Amino acid sequence: MCKSKRSTSAVQPRTRRNTSMTDESPRPTRTRTLTLTSSSSNYETTTSDVAITESRSYVYEEKNSREKEWSNASSISSHASLSSLKDTLPENPNIYPFSEISAATAKFSNPRLSSSAWRCSLRARDVVVFRRTFRRPIDLPELRHRLALICRSHHSSLVKLLGASVSGSAIFLVYEFVPGASLADCLRNRRNPSFTDLNTWSSRMQIASDVAHGLDYIHNFSGSGSDSGSDFGFVHNHIKSSSILITEENLRAKICHFGASDLCGEASGGRTARLEGTRGYMAPEFQVSGVATKKSDVYAFGVVVLELLSGEEALKFEFHDDGSYRRTSVVETARAAVTESGGVRKWVDKRLRDSFPVGVAERMIRVGLECVGNDPNERPDMGWVSIEVSKLYLESKEWDEKMGNNIDLSVSLAPR
Repeated sequence: MCKSKRSTSAVQPRTRRNTSMTDESPRPTRTRTLTLTSSSSNYETTTSDVAITESRSYVYEEKNSREKEWSNASSISSHASLSSLKDTLPENPNIYPFSEISAATAKFSNPRLSSSAWRCSLRARDVVVFRRTFRRPIDLPELRHRLALICRSHHSSLVKLLGASVSGSAIFLVYEFVPGASLADCLRNRRNPSFTDLNTWSSRMQIASDVAHGLDYIHNFSGSGSDSGSDFGFVHNHIKSSSILITEENLRAKICHFGASDLCGEASGGRTARLEGTRGYMAPEFQVSGVATKKSDVYAFGVVVLELLSGEEALKFEFHDDGSYRRTSVVETARAAVTESGGVRKWVDKRLRDSFPVGVAERMIRVGLECVGNDPNERPDMGWVSIEVSKLYLESKEWDEKMGNNIDLSVSLAPR
């Protein structure tokens, strides 16, 4: 034990005693006064005070020792907890050097998934690299800011963006790879037109619900902390059946290319964009102005819903021997179906073998038709749409249970 020594001008001598910490005998209680004189004041203490001080000194030393042990243990635990927490947090966006993208794709000689998409391994992850072209100049700080906003967005119905790379006027967007096939390919099998992987009503309603909730998230909940303040959300601009992935594992839908429009510089005025559209999915006002908005996304979603229910293409042309052709829109045929007696049953995809709730089907068609209204101001918000589609999906499940249909499917999206 360490006893403090104090300098004093007049201290009466006192007798040292053994204060072993293992001694459990009572402490002395004598009260001989020791007078300590300093330049500023006089202090009085007693031998019992000295004994108490010695005892407290030991207690403090023991406490400090235990606190150090607890602190070390807590530090180790905290590091483990932080490491575990880090695994669950959204990843920081990756800014990949172009040389890394080039090496991963073997200088873009890897087999292509499309004209501008390559599947490869990047930093030990299975990814898809999409090449896009900037529509307008964007400086790197702005690009990093937009990329961070998009990469922070997480939803089960979105294919996740991992990062990007820039080279000249091109931007390379890196998305996670998800096994599956596009909705367009699932609905229209080129090798076997009479076959579809989506051969139950419930499977199609599940897909409609997934896409509705994903687009509602993009419009109304993504982009938190953006420059637009409380006006959260992005415009997708590429909603169509070929941009919706159907997962091989359980036939759930994921929206592809989220963030591509914003990062490519198509956005202007906060949340609008200019780009070329896809025939059959373009809203009337978009065809005139070329400006995409959330309402034009709603229009494209409505077309996808009608495709999903009918199995038909958004827009197709029938050519005749005399050189003439007939243009058929799924929107036009749907409008005719809800006005004719028995038209809904005739219009819905024949490959469902007439096994679906007709009342739910008609209401679902009407939701799609509300989305493709000519006046953008009269089209519903995706928040309302997602709620309506969810209600109809639940009614479809109840119908399945009553009918005793088995909707637990094991499927493969491999070519047939």
